[in-house]
Amino acid sequence: MTVLQRFTAEAAEYREIRRTFWGLATRDSKSWGGYYRASLCAIYRHLIPEGAQVLEIGCGGGDLLAAVKPAVGVGVDFSPEILDGARTAHPALHFVLADAHALILEPQTFDYVILSDLVNDLWDVQTMLKEVHRYCAAHTRLIFNFHSYLWSGPLRLAQWLGIATPNLPQNWLTRHDMENLLEITDYQPLRAWAEVLAPLRVPGVSDWVNRYLARIAPLRFLDLANFMVARPLSKARPAHPSVSVVVAARNESGHIEELLVRIPDMGGGTEIIFVEGNSTDDTFEAITRAITRHPERRCKLLKQPGKGKGDAVRTGFAAATGDILMILDADITVPPEDLPRFYVLMVGGQAEFVNGVRLVYPMADEAMQLANLVANKSFSWAFSWLLGQPLRDTLCGTKVLWRDDYERIARNRAYFGDFDPFGDFDLLFGAARLNLKIMEVPIRYRARRYGETNISRWRHGWLLLRMVAFAARRIKFV
Repeated sequence: MTVLQRFTAEAAEYREIRRTFWGLATRDSKSWGGYYRASLCAIYRHLIPEGAQVLEIGCGGGDLLAAVKPAVGVGVDFSPEILDGARTAHPALHFVLADAHALILEPQTFDYVILSDLVNDLWDVQTMLKEVHRYCAAHTRLIFNFHSYLWSGPLRLAQWLGIATPNLPQNWLTRHDMENLLEITDYQPLRAWAEVLAPLRVPGVSDWVNRYLARIAPLRFLDLANFMVARPLSKARPAHPSVSVVVAARNESGHIEELLVRIPDMGGGTEIIFVEGNSTDDTFEAITRAITRHPERRCKLLKQPGKGKGDAVRTGFAAATGDILMILDADITVPPEDLPRFYVLMVGGQAEFVNGVRLVYPMADEAMQLANLVANKSFSWAFSWLLGQPLRDTLCGTKVLWRDDYERIARNRAYFGDFDPFGDFDLLFGAARLNLKIMEVPIRYRARRYGETNISRWRHGWLLLRMVAFAARRIKFV
């Protein structure tokens, strides 16, 4: 027998033992794990918006897959007995009898792939991850949860006492192990965190502990469940994507002609969408004149229906036809010539959302007052903690993302509400909830040369504090 044949035979025997074991172990389980499983359902509901296309591998009875309310839900398991019960309990979902090491599904891709408490049981995690690639698109997100090794002793004790479902020997993988497995199978880890400090229900205590204490740095290392989110690499996007640059312009008459000349052409073509915000100067007329003088540029001029930059950006994005959407402030404090740097990161696949950073290079004199600088750094720290990704400059007006990702953000906008007049946080919150890969491009920030800023430091600063508190409830402490 060759090494490959012996490996294949051992793997088959291993899978058959587990298939038989799980069919028996779950048939008449008296486990106290109902609270833990309900906690997982709540966490996944937060991670996966309703109406997505979801694949769960190792779906068991299908309760977790049903909990996220997918538009298309496919569950895969290798136990016929378990799948019989899943089909009865959740007739709207589709269940497939298959081995995670040799997936054979209908040709399709999914928005999310759930791998909940699965990698601990697999014979070969690397092979499973390679199999999953066939069912991923560029926007697909893999979500894992697996037990922390610190809980191996308590779980064995709980199983011996009969209050936890018994298990065969487990793969006790660390976060580093999983990150390495993802990287060698052409995935990129995006986020890693821990959940569930109290896996058993204690009325009035467990919910509070898991919502707050489990997320505090000194205690989160004791959490039972490690979570990770990853994205597949090497997935096709448009070869030469077109670009829409949205310029929100209110009282910016003196900058319009220069903007139109300096915005570069990129990719498969660049359209410039001016959204005029009911100015008190002649900004609308200045845009009309500039467009007339430059017929070689693809331009649109829209009148903003509401108030605030956020409303202007959403108006521009709704009219955009480009594959990539860009926001550029009309005050030219961010040089238009820097936009190709953002474009290159998007096309190369390194990023799915690119944010400008004004706080790296020295600024021009009077470009940003001290109070604004301190506030920007403070809010950047707060939002980095909230979103789980480092952000140096949340308030930089230059942001870039794919149009189809923006459309997904817009569909789920109600989750965070609609009280952001700037538009920056609407996009950042939405990108973080979709687990987009966010990267930042340092830019040299110039001083405004015409007009005055439309930002009110104290009124808008108070609004930002409210937004931090609101986001904490909707992102961190859910």
